[in-house]
Amino acid sequence: MLLGERFLSYNGEVLLFQLSKPKHVEGAADKTINLCVRRMVFNRDTKRFVQKSYGVFSMCASHLKIEIICCSCTMDSRTGIILPCILMKKQKHNNVVKYFLLLLHSSNQFEQSFHFELDYELKEDIRLFTGPSVLWRHANKLFYISSNTCTVLSAPVQLSSVVWTGEIENEGTVVLGVRAACLSESEDEFSTSDRAIWGSEFFGYAIETQKMLTVTCFMPHAYSRVVSSVYVCKNAILKNQLQISLVAITHKNQLIWFQDGLPKGVCELPYEKPCSVKTAVTSTNDMLFVVSFASGNVCVVQRDSLQVASKWQKVKSVLVDDFIGSGSEQLLLLFKDDSNTDMLSSFEITDLGEVNYASDVNYKHDAPAAEGLQENGLLTVQALETRLQAGCTSVRELQQHLGLKKRVILQSCRALIDLVEERTHILPSAKEVKCRRDYRSLLNSAKPFEGLVSLWDDVENPPHSLSKETSSSSNVPEHFMKKLWQRVLDDSLVVGVKLTESFYLSLSDVSLSLVLDQDFSSISPVIKCQNKIIKLNKAFSALSVSSGQIEPPPKKMKMDLHSKNDVKKEFPKICSRVQLDRAKTVIAVTSLSPLLAFHRVCCIVLLHAKKQKRRNDSLQESKKITVLCGKFFLSLEDISSGKYAVKMLRDNSYCTGSVEDILAVLAVSFRFSFQIVSSDCTLTPVNSWLLGEMECTPFKECHDNIFCHKAGNMYGTIFNWTLKNPFEGVLTLFCRNLTVLFQCLHSLTRVLPPTCDVRLLRFGSKGVLTQELAMALEKEMLTLRSSFFSKESKVVNSLMWGNEPSKKTSDAPVASLLDSEEGVRQFRKKLQDEREECVLSMNQTMNGALYRETALKVAEAQLSSDMIVWRLS
Repeated sequence: MLLGERFLSYNGEVLLFQLSKPKHVEGAADKTINLCVRRMVFNRDTKRFVQKSYGVFSMCASHLKIEIICCSCTMDSRTGIILPCILMKKQKHNNVVKYFLLLLHSSNQFEQSFHFELDYELKEDIRLFTGPSVLWRHANKLFYISSNTCTVLSAPVQLSSVVWTGEIENEGTVVLGVRAACLSESEDEFSTSDRAIWGSEFFGYAIETQKMLTVTCFMPHAYSRVVSSVYVCKNAILKNQLQISLVAITHKNQLIWFQDGLPKGVCELPYEKPCSVKTAVTSTNDMLFVVSFASGNVCVVQRDSLQVASKWQKVKSVLVDDFIGSGSEQLLLLFKDDSNTDMLSSFEITDLGEVNYASDVNYKHDAPAAEGLQENGLLTVQALETRLQAGCTSVRELQQHLGLKKRVILQSCRALIDLVEERTHILPSAKEVKCRRDYRSLLNSAKPFEGLVSLWDDVENPPHSLSKETSSSSNVPEHFMKKLWQRVLDDSLVVGVKLTESFYLSLSDVSLSLVLDQDFSSISPVIKCQNKIIKLNKAFSALSVSSGQIEPPPKKMKMDLHSKNDVKKEFPKICSRVQLDRAKTVIAVTSLSPLLAFHRVCCIVLLHAKKQKRRNDSLQESKKITVLCGKFFLSLEDISSGKYAVKMLRDNSYCTGSVEDILAVLAVSFRFSFQIVSSDCTLTPVNSWLLGEMECTPFKECHDNIFCHKAGNMYGTIFNWTLKNPFEGVLTLFCRNLTVLFQCLHSLTRVLPPTCDVRLLRFGSKGVLTQELAMALEKEMLTLRSSFFSKESKVVNSLMWGNEPSKKTSDAPVASLLDSEEGVRQFRKKLQDEREECVLSMNQTMNGALYRETALKVAEAQLSSDMIVWRLS
């Protein structure tokens, strides 16, 4: 006689546990009950479940009642193997209930792990977990017992429900439950709605360590009133922070997806009273949420869209496993069927995709279709093989193309080095390239004679253009550079070039390039670096700007719409003023670790600029030049000995860092400016904070800026504190990263008055940027006007041919011309000429060189004004 049954999936098998009495034999007392297990597997040929093996566990029952409480797959801590576990109950006399836990091994042998007795029955939140262990809730208390202790233990928490039990990284087994909130203030201060929300809260309890956990990374406490069950999909430790992804079902018939404690989406469920949720990962790597309801209904929700993908009714049990052996999970739905005693007679296996098997489908008639599918599959494989071969051919051609580009770049870099060092660079001939081509490329390439050849004719002498560029690069002052220096800060290499005044005043758009002097065939010799211009005036107002960014002219231009000569006179004044504000030191910053991989390297420093020349005694023209600044060697020994380290020492309350050290720190630092306004009291605490808590000392060369000597991350930060009035000031910080910035601001807010307003200035004060925008727009209008004036002058000159002095028709009276036939003919010819001149003036064309020059000037002016507008926004 069948007394009870349970279903459990294990390694693709369906375990059917049945509790029954053996057949009665006359003369024998009925004192045993059998726990039978049937291992059922799915046969893909017959599309039916067949029995694989069978096992029996006999128990002495006498007249006591035995039940199956629950079953689950948990890990045996002795071996680390996951085994099926069954929790059994045996009712005794005197209201004593005995519980025992059974383990099922692969040989279908049952093992009793442990047993315990209680004076009450387990009814609420019963869970099986690693050990094996049993956890339950009784009288709002949490109890658990494991195979290691065999003693019932109680957790020091009061709870109203358990929503999840599982493993959390670095914490072991964790219980997530709901308990009454511990409100620190009296209940009278809370409204009815507040008590309804904050009357309960989530809690986390680690079983092994017996400690409480912070659960804000799971869900907000406001959901504790409605959540009934939770399934944690993923948990990991990232940067010492617990990352949690979970799905929860609520009493409001909703499914909510949470990521790191925040709700990311919600789905309205189609039925009422959801009781459990589990996940399934299909063959397409899609995660499905399988929700079971108390009424026997089941629905599936897709994680990506959080939409109900499918639903079923009258479901007896739903299992998730790889039942067909495809390597992914499927859903096994067991339906209620009163007409058939076989428990696996009515089922459906599906992954909501290609896999779909049902017990009520006759698959015998599908044989011809299967043969057709096999033939189509063969044709599909052949087509895929053809596409794969074509793809491999495209990959080989792409590799050959990339190899050619790499060789072109390396050859161009060698030519650049020879050009700067005034050496004659001999380009390889086509014959030499063919001799040096790679043998492997010859075998694989469809073009065996592909290689690098000269773009000019193969002649013995070097090209004329190359020698011309070489001579142009040497036409620079011999002593243009005062100093070439290097500094190392953390993982950054800083290279600076200090120019002489006579040289840098004639340059614009200055930048540096770093080139490896060694011949590395595998890498490009040009080092990727970031160029900066550091300007230090007497007040040490340090500005870090990109070398390609041109500052707007500080002098306001006056426009004269009637005289283009006045416009020409304004240009030399503007350019000279910009040159005077140019920096004397050009800096390049690059990553240090890639260079140290070669242990010892030699780098060439090149300076690129536009050399300005006067034209027509007023305007200027620019010519791009490249100047060799020198070489420097870098090795691990020098770095380890601190040869290029920045030295900022204290000397009589001053910082004795050199100018190069200061420039290096500024080059690798991020600049932030904050406007601090206090309406109630003065800002004297800022100075005390800088000199006291931050342990800052002013630079010996410039006292307005101070260097932070405080140990820790804030060491090396440079501050500039400028007071506009006792109630308003600007604090500028030069720090290595954002973490240092936040630490400084956190320390500053503790000493500032509460009424202070601290505002970030992105690129300077609004008034200064507004003035710069006005000057930039003025320059843009002037550029357009000068271009139109040059075009207008050409149009006027082209129309002078119609006004020849020999013709006197314009001086004659109109009435006299109309008196005779010859006069009418002359008047008609005069009108025709004027009409042609008018059409010609309205349809003037512009040659390509003039158009490119005009477009470049207009674009540069518009770029400058657009940059300032962005800084103002």
